Amino acid sequence: MLLVIDLGNTNLTLGLYQGRNLGPHWRLATEHARMADEYGIQMLTLLQISGIQLTALDGICLSSVVPPLTVHIKEACIQYLHKDVLIISTALKTNITILYDDPKEVGADRIADAVAVQKKFGGPACIIDFGTATTFNALTEKGEYLGGAIMPGIGIAADALVQRTAKLLPVELKAPPSVIGRNTVHSMQAGLIFGYVSLVEGMVHRYREELGENMKVIGTGGLVHTITQYTESIKIVEPWLTLEGLRILWELNQ
Repeated sequence: MLLVIDLGNTNLTLGLYQGRNLGPHWRLATEHARMADEYGIQMLTLLQISGIQLTALDGICLSSVVPPLTVHIKEACIQYLHKDVLIISTALKTNITILYDDPKEVGADRIADAVAVQKKFGGPACIIDFGTATTFNALTEKGEYLGGAIMPGIGIAADALVQRTAKLLPVELKAPPSVIGRNTVHSMQAGLIFGYVSLVEGMVHRYREELGENMKVIGTGGLVHTITQYTESIKIVEPWLTLEGLRILWELNQ
């Protein structure tokens, strides 16, 4: 059994694979002040409540975009789960060619997403990951990682709107009755939800101009359903895509 961990700025996502089948999986809040012991106890508890014995674990694969916490997670896995960790980087075998100017700049989660899409769907493809940041990633027809775009996620946009204005209060991230808000809450929701939907649709259009009409569009990430329910631009929704990529990367590097 393989434990895969995706450590992001907002969410800590974990999953257990038995072969190629995803079993119990969790999306938790990333606590930046949490120490290795706390993460270790948390992971051990998740395994225990799922009825998983430590002896059943064959390995652990980690992608992280939070370098200060990577050390804590690795230490927690060694001390509490008694397994070392395969940490994703461009130094590993990926079966994709990364055409970024400096491949080492590509985030581990973006690598995992690209590997999973190349394996499951092939290129050309536009992968949109809705997390703390919203990232667009392009795969060529040959399955090469071409590059992408990074922008503030919808959660960051909502927080900034409240923090940088005097009279606006937090609102629920859901669509209002109309794109034309008739009160402040609905106006903010219209701007955030439909504004982001339009952003996504515009970027997909631009990516299709470069990658071709047969480009597939795959949405993933913790906030994917917040956007995909309001647009037809994203035909494939894979909320746990990064975990699948981690499983594939683990198998490639054994």
